[in-house]
Amino acid sequence: MVEKKSIDRSEYRKQKGLVMVYTGTGKGKTTAALGMLMRAWGQDMKLAMIQFIKHEKSRYGEVRAADKMGVEWHVMGDGWTWTSKDMEQTIQRGVEGWEKAKELILSCNYDIIVLDEFTYPLHFGWLEVSDVVTWLKANKPEMLHLVITGRDAPAELVAYADLVTEMREIKHPFSEQKILAQPGVDF
Repeated sequence: MVEKKSIDRSEYRKQKGLVMVYTGTGKGKTTAALGMLMRAWGQDMKLAMIQFIKHEKSRYGEVRAADKMGVEWHVMGDGWTWTSKDMEQTIQRGVEGWEKAKELILSCNYDIIVLDEFTYPLHFGWLEVSDVVTWLKANKPEMLHLVITGRDAPAELVAYADLVTEMREIKHPFSEQKILAQPGVDF
């Protein structure tokens, strides 16, 4: 019989607003953030989401659900960056998304804020990673949970975060079977 060791929990803090990063090449980063939003909504928490890349006129399933649930939602992008016809405008939208994020963070009106696909403006150099991390260290309310998603999370953001999960693709129906994105599964 294995002897259970007791854990001395006297040194543990009960709660803290976490910075959580979901990154990597696999599917599921935004889905993980949406699952957290749903869980928090069930706890009557105040929630907000900013999507940095998706087009402002998109009406994906998560946007429709958020409308029904009363979750504050901001779509700041103009679509996927590799199809942009005007990179200056695309970059400006990323900067405006960060300004909106700072406004929501400073308001202290939320328990959880998701910055979906925020790693892209950082990775592509539209925003200085060190400036963003420095600002968050100085301004994020202690109990605010901040969720950041997207591929290629910069090392400085990873070092700052409390929790980092890397999604790794093992098999995907698009590349393996040429199956396009499907409603309810992918959008």
